[in-house]
Amino acid sequence: MIRLLYFASLRDRLQTDGENLALPEKVNDIGTLKTLLAGRGAPWEEVFADDELVLAAVNQEMAQDGTPVRDGDEVGFFPPVTGG
Repeated sequence: MIRLLYFASLRDRLQTDGENLALPEKVNDIGTLKTLLAGRGAPWEEVFADDELVLAAVNQEMAQDGTPVRDGDEVGFFPPVTGG
């Protein structure tokens, strides 16, 4: 089981701030997790589309698509942030 968290505009678009997910055997990194989530249909497919920039963190550490995901991990997704 992994804990998924959705922040800022992602939370609004998906209408949830998080969920627990039984980690399928085929999902072993952030990239395959995004693909799994996009397969849920709208609005998930729009949020996790290949041309959308969605940042991720695994256990509060910034992650890339190739970052491993394991049972017990916490994965946060959030939009890019700008500062000034």
